[in-house]
Amino acid sequence: MRARQNPWLVLATLCLGFFMILLDTTIVNIAVPDMSASLDASLDQILWVINAYVLVYAVLLISCGRLGDIFGPKQLFILGLAVFTLASAACGFASSPGQLIVSRIVQGIGGALLTPQTLSVITVIFPPEKRGAAFGVWGAVAGVATAAGPTLGGYLVTNWGWEWVFFVNVPFGVITIALAVFVMPNLKVNRRHRLDWAGTLLATAGLFLITYGLIEGESHHWGDVWGPVTIPMVIGAGALVLAVFLWHQYLIRDNEPLVPFSLFADRNFALMNWVSGAIAFGMLGLFLPIVIFLQSVLGLSALQAGLAIAPVSLISMVIAPFAGRITDRDRLGGKWLLVVGLSLWAVGMGLVVWLAHVDSGQWSLLPGLLVAGVGLGFTFAPLQTIAMRDVPPRFAGAASGLINTSRQLGGVIGSAAVGALLQAQLATKLRASAEANAQAVPPEFRDRFVAGFSDASTGSLHVGAGQSGVALPPGLPDQARQAITAATERTFHEGFTDAMKVTLILPLVVLAVAAASCLLVRRPSRPEPAPEPTKPAAAPA
Repeated sequence: MRARQNPWLVLATLCLGFFMILLDTTIVNIAVPDMSASLDASLDQILWVINAYVLVYAVLLISCGRLGDIFGPKQLFILGLAVFTLASAACGFASSPGQLIVSRIVQGIGGALLTPQTLSVITVIFPPEKRGAAFGVWGAVAGVATAAGPTLGGYLVTNWGWEWVFFVNVPFGVITIALAVFVMPNLKVNRRHRLDWAGTLLATAGLFLITYGLIEGESHHWGDVWGPVTIPMVIGAGALVLAVFLWHQYLIRDNEPLVPFSLFADRNFALMNWVSGAIAFGMLGLFLPIVIFLQSVLGLSALQAGLAIAPVSLISMVIAPFAGRITDRDRLGGKWLLVVGLSLWAVGMGLVVWLAHVDSGQWSLLPGLLVAGVGLGFTFAPLQTIAMRDVPPRFAGAASGLINTSRQLGGVIGSAAVGALLQAQLATKLRASAEANAQAVPPEFRDRFVAGFSDASTGSLHVGAGQSGVALPPGLPDQARQAITAATERTFHEGFTDAMKVTLILPLVVLAVAAASCLLVRRPSRPEPAPEPTKPAAAPA
């Protein structure tokens, strides 16, 4: 059938499934206040609702990329869609934080099965001269899905409740499965590969220990977790397990390793793995504090907060396909386009941080968001083109899994690192702000007022829309309650804003380093010109 042979129709199917997967890395953030109230969930439980999905998704991507090489990307794409769709329905019906966390873990499994197959199929079905445009479309979907999560989530939460950030996946999942069955080609990149089970277990265990330590570190004050086991010991154990994993991969380098080291001999592929992780580090690290700032400090609703961030996704969606076409025609292979895009992305978000104040309005951050959206639109297409340009088709699944793993691990580490730094800054800034505002509190309540904000890093801080940072004790006289409420709101707004500004320097520095590292990208080799045909010798007179 002609439809089966149309690569652009296949690309549309891949992008629809990929959009659903990436959307769930950010859409849940905007639903946190409503979700916390409905399920009576603590802040620690809510953080695991967010991070369980990304964590499982990240640690399984390499293995699932290899599974696509073994069983075929079409089969793994459809299986991942089915698992993800069913798990989304289970998330929407969850009646406790525990049920929701388990369902999110299953969602992550489905997402990991699906994602590596997208880049693998694109690399195989598109000729080299058209991959830039294809990756541009794919990049637009990646940028829009990541940035549009708060906007779409705000609309769904405001009108139907937090459950619908999950229920919305069900009809789209069913439609995408039907399209994949009839549209996607049945590719078999390399049937002879076997899965490295020992490598899979080592990689999964190592990555889990590191990300668990980063996520839980601040809530345990970077001390004891289970008996004598401390957070530094957990992170160190994870690093040790990953070192064993790399040693194991080196030993079996000639016998089906999970990570083909030959891929990293290509400098461009190695660089783009780092850059991909840095972009995700900056994206997830920046957006979560800003979403909290918009709702908790500026008092915006979920929908208003989502609309305030929408310009990033809209601008990047428009620009990314054009960036893909430019990459195809660029004799440097998109190197400078990527440098400019990353630089604009960092500058735009730096402008957002500079413009954020306690008395900012809904659209005060717009100039920075517009610049960031332009930069983001220029980023995805050249990144994928540079990374996958010289990857052999038989390693397409493994390469796709690696670069997606780098992206998701960057997001996990970015979210965890920024979250830990934010909580540490809050413990300092909120106490200082509380001491400055304590004079407005009746004398008999001042010590309790300051102490309430001093415990911000233990997980007791309330950061939902309309919250004032900490819960007031019951039984307060009306006059005292009014004075404490006003001082509490002022303290939280000032302390959170100051802490956010310091914290977001970290992802901005990571993005700046990523932009500078793109200067090391090797330009594509030009094909040698064909020799001119030899002219026949003139006949003798």
